[in-house]
Amino acid sequence: MDWNRVEGNWKEVKGKVKEKWGKLTDDDLTAINGQREQLEGRLQQRYGYAKDQARKDVDTWFSTLK
Repeated sequence: MDWNRVEGNWKEVKGKVKEKWGKLTDDDLTAINGQREQLEGRLQQRYGYAKDQARKDVDTWFSTLK
């Protein structure tokens, strides 16, 4: 799976995002709208992650979708 499929299936995928990162609000998920950079940015805001940590966490989560 490539990230374009996440974007295209965001309505289905955002439930999995919410399970993984419960601090993300519905407004966050709407703003993210399947965009990886937005997801990483919101993780930095809500969880206090460094940019590298957010990227790594998203990579790890994304690998479970395949």
